[in-house]
Amino acid sequence: MKKPNSRALAGLLLGLISLSFISAQEVTPSAPAPAKPTEEEIATRRKAMLDKIETFGWTREGKAKIGSMAEVSIPKGWRFTATQGTGDMLKMFDNIPSGEELGLLTTEGMGPWVIFQFNETGYVKDDEKNDLNADELLKGHQEGQEASNEYRKEQGLGALHVLGWALPPRFNDQTKNLEWALRIGSEDGGESINYNTRLLGRSGVMEIELVCAPDEMQTLLPQYQAIMADFQYLAGNTYAEYREGDKVAKYGLTALVAGGAAVAAGKMGLFAKLGGLIAKLGKGIIVVIVAIGAGLKSLFTKLFCTKEP
Repeated sequence: MKKPNSRALAGLLLGLISLSFISAQEVTPSAPAPAKPTEEEIATRRKAMLDKIETFGWTREGKAKIGSMAEVSIPKGWRFTATQGTGDMLKMFDNIPSGEELGLLTTEGMGPWVIFQFNETGYVKDDEKNDLNADELLKGHQEGQEASNEYRKEQGLGALHVLGWALPPRFNDQTKNLEWALRIGSEDGGESINYNTRLLGRSGVMEIELVCAPDEMQTLLPQYQAIMADFQYLAGNTYAEYREGDKVAKYGLTALVAGGAAVAAGKMGLFAKLGGLIAKLGKGIIVVIVAIGAGLKSLFTKLFCTKEP
């Protein structure tokens, strides 16, 4: 499998750092430029980061258990970490874990992420599959994320912004998969893709999210789709095994897409502000916006910019 585009990522990082220098010089023209580390120091710091990531606990072959209801094969060149490692990875890149993550697949190094989380919403009916209003849903995501930036600020994290669709919402009637992709921008100039897939099951929804750089998305999609095709609910948990009397979700496909817009509502009590649709949502379907780019400046300035005293 093709590894992440490290050359492009390095170029993006250096570009972000250059912009930060320009801004700093415009505000304080007399401030001396920070000393840049040597190539050896950069290599040492990068190795230290990779060593830290390695401590998160990884499985590199076989089947990965996703909670107690599903499993997925670990592709060649990829590795899997469970709940604790997933949270550690998210926090390292300035994201706020939901606490309900079940696992993460990624390539070696600092590659793209495929994050797994299950919500016991109950059986979700697919009768809204032809009524997904992309414009209204995008607006909801944008409003919700701007509100949640207040919470990020309280945590000492930079703002994230929903820039638009990379893929409008669509439903695959054969596989019972709902998918969409958002472009996420950070205030440091970074941009990430959140490619969301919702796999409907008997008792709820498996939320799977590919997080990558924009220029990686088309290259990674075949690998991601292969992971989706290999994913399987364990016996007794599939959508087709629904039986009369099982719990049925109080909302449908539209609410699953809108869940990302309710991040702030779940954490800050803003359901009413976000309108009638969002007001119907419960915490069980809230999705946290994730961005590799969110932590680029804070993480890599130490590598490329500032020489330690």
